Amino acid sequence: EVQLQASGGGLVQAGGSLRLSCATSGITYDSYYLCWFRQAPGKEREGVSCLFSDEPRKFYADSVKGRFTISADNAKKTVYLQMNSLKPEDTAIYYCAGRLSYFEDRSNWPYALYDWWGQGTLVTVSS
Repeated sequence: EVQLQASGGGLVQAGGSLRLSCATSGITYDSYYLCWFRQAPGKEREGVSCLFSDEPRKFYADSVKGRFTISADNAKKTVYLQMNSLKPEDTAIYYCAGRLSYFEDRSNWPYALYDWWGQGTLVTVSS
């Protein structure tokens, strides 16, 4: 059974930084996505960033490009989201999610169906 556990959220002032972690277990596949999504109050869930187990590309939402960085520590089986220059509009619950990969267009990652979800971690950015 695949499990994802997100952590690292908190309260930070605008301009500050946080690093989110997504600890994974049970992933025994060769080709899969691990991504971050977020959902702000009253808004739809949106894709933030994504990486893949078998290639170096990383994707970012336009709203976070240049500020957020996704990375993975394969030894620790953990994916990170380093968030810098945070803005009040980054306030949301952040979720890590994953799915198996087949032969689809990976640039459509925000709209794909995901097999595994973490429980979410709250990020609050004060102005």
